[in-house]
Amino acid sequence: MNIKAIRAFLLVCVLVVVLQPLRGFAQQNSEASSTSLHTATEHDGQHDFDFEIGSWKIHLKRLQDRLVGSTTWVDFDGTTMTRKVWDGRANLEEFETDSPTGHIEGLTLRVYNPQTHQWSIYWANSKDPALGQPIQPMVGEFKNGRGEFYDQELWKGRSVYVRFTWSEITPNSAHFEQSFSDDGGKTWEVNWITDQTRVQ
Repeated sequence: MNIKAIRAFLLVCVLVVVLQPLRGFAQQNSEASSTSLHTATEHDGQHDFDFEIGSWKIHLKRLQDRLVGSTTWVDFDGTTMTRKVWDGRANLEEFETDSPTGHIEGLTLRVYNPQTHQWSIYWANSKDPALGQPIQPMVGEFKNGRGEFYDQELWKGRSVYVRFTWSEITPNSAHFEQSFSDDGGKTWEVNWITDQTRVQ
């Protein structure tokens, strides 16, 4: 074997030794990227309502009437307390507020579905304790720190879309709004606004 052939053989061996680990690294990197992309597209929202666990002071503004052009708001003040159920796969909120014109006591049950990565929200009022009429949840999820949940209900005999939104969430505060739409979701009227401040 001549010198040139030996040098060429040695060069190939060196390249195999040097490049093989790089190939493995590139493959690992590719698998890691694929895994992180898969994780990013399938957000596990089980902990999205963890901010709500605990006791809060609340200020509620409720529109006096809905979908009639009302601009009169009624103010309520009260408290709410939320606790984990099923190791965080659900939570239960007890809600109580007062104003000079009335008293509201409510109960909210939120249940997480790990298959759809969405929450179902059920609400009951002490004056009408059935969990919705008919029993149906608001369904939705959080994206980029904002939660949106929807259903369709009857309001004064008319079918309307209902939307819950959670936003401006910090460790010690949160903002909630309920809106109705009677034109298929083209326009929305906010009729319930709650601002929460954590009780330390």
